[in-house]
Amino acid sequence: MRSPRHETGPPDLTTPEGFGAFYEEHVDAVLGFVTRRVADAHLAADLTADIFLAAMGSAGSYRHRRGVTVAWLFGIARNVLAGHARGQARENGALARLSGRRLLDDEDVAALEERIDAQRAFRAVAERHAALSEPLRAALDLVVIDELTPAEAAQALGVTQATVRVRLHRARRALLAPVPSTKPELEAIR
Repeated sequence: MRSPRHETGPPDLTTPEGFGAFYEEHVDAVLGFVTRRVADAHLAADLTADIFLAAMGSAGSYRHRRGVTVAWLFGIARNVLAGHARGQARENGALARLSGRRLLDDEDVAALEERIDAQRAFRAVAERHAALSEPLRAALDLVVIDELTPAEAAQALGVTQATVRVRLHRARRALLAPVPSTKPELEAIR
């Protein structure tokens, strides 16, 4: 049953006693408004509390001349319910995006950590590769990346095969210089 809609004057929402009386006068009407739109009793109670918190926060903007207090409260209630519906839609969307996807277990985390470590080692090798002089880098790239023999690399570079072998030796030595965290990964390029 709805509470009577008689207004004795503008509510004094600035004092605890005034807001308490305001709450007592309108809680049944607001709870009825919410329960007609929400099926869960706990959610209805939470939303009703949120509505009164919002009313307390916007009490300074309430204008008695605009209409009855319960209409103002129902406007706030509509906004709170709409906000809740948007939040539910976001949550449902997130759950839908996650459905069918499994969460990471310990093995997955370990595999990811290995990939991160491998990428870190690769970046270290790439930095060292970039720091090589052009002749050393060219010889190394032709043999390792382009898979030419040292004789073919020598021909491509216009130098002797012995020069290419010396450059390869120097490039590998520069790449394999001791680095505590990445040396095992660098050994793989030998």
